[in-house]
Amino acid sequence: MARGPLGTAPIETVDWHTGGEPFRIVPQAPPAVTGAGLTVAERRTTAMASDEVQWTRALLCSEPRGHADMYGSFLVPPDDAGAHLGALFWHKDGFSTACGHGTIALGAWAVASGLVPAPADGTTDVVIDVPSGRVTASVRTVGGRVADVTFINVPGYVHARGVKVATSRGTVAVDIAFGGAMYAVLPVEQFGLRVRPEDIPQLIAAGREIRDALNAADAAEHPQDPRLSGVYGTVFAEEAAAPARRPDGTHLLHHRNVTVFADGEVDRSPCGSGTAARVALLADARQLHPGDELRHESVAGSVFRARIAHLTTAHGLPAVVPAITGTAYATGTCRFTVDPDDTLLPGFVLR
Repeated sequence: MARGPLGTAPIETVDWHTGGEPFRIVPQAPPAVTGAGLTVAERRTTAMASDEVQWTRALLCSEPRGHADMYGSFLVPPDDAGAHLGALFWHKDGFSTACGHGTIALGAWAVASGLVPAPADGTTDVVIDVPSGRVTASVRTVGGRVADVTFINVPGYVHARGVKVATSRGTVAVDIAFGGAMYAVLPVEQFGLRVRPEDIPQLIAAGREIRDALNAADAAEHPQDPRLSGVYGTVFAEEAAAPARRPDGTHLLHHRNVTVFADGEVDRSPCGSGTAARVALLADARQLHPGDELRHESVAGSVFRARIAHLTTAHGLPAVVPAITGTAYATGTCRFTVDPDDTLLPGFVLR
């Protein structure tokens, strides 16, 4: 495709990273998803059906402007005046329903850019509508700078336990939980692997196999909204240290994970919505209680600190509202241009 639906207009972005995972913010979203009268969930459906929006997503994700693991967001109007902004999350394969690392980055950007006023020292809630619901980025500032952001997610719950999946490395058992999206979660040792960079190629292959097999079996159907159905990612986890009892009687859990999402993408961060799914599973297993903390480490060594904000129910099931704290940093601003004679538009991906 030599010329896309947006012609040759430049596209301005603000780039951040959360725990090493990229997040490309596009303040001026394509017109197809910015009109009045739609919820953010409906805007996602519109985006998926729009050649204009899909072309723009592909341009910003694909080489030479992006890469196979690129991630970002179009800013869109929120559902109503109760939120500061809306966000459509995207990656090389399409549009996701949730993104914890993106929510953390958006909160930090909103405060750092002045979009949402904040005190020099204190905590400011940035409310964001995303396809899975309304979430909050609670931004803590110290000396006029963002210190960290706590992502308060939609309720998470256990969808299924011990689901058997046949893979090329043998049959494994996975748990499925919702954390804004559906995740399959299993100990990485079931594959004889570790959460480490040298095992990433094998984990990508395993993650794809598990996701595809579960989705072919309709194993992760959302109880109310089919737009939220289907396994989005596979979380491979391992214990980094034995649980520790803290002086106040609560416990600290230290786990590592790598999340393989969409079609073989690897999350460099501990994965916000994947961490939310893990909090739901650990709470259900009575391994994580209110007041406890999960130190969730990524394959790149970055850390999210997660806890149960409060207990609740969702769709008649026991659920938790997780609070996940991390850091995000600006990496640059970009002005992407399009040459109408470029024969490789909107780009390509080699993995």
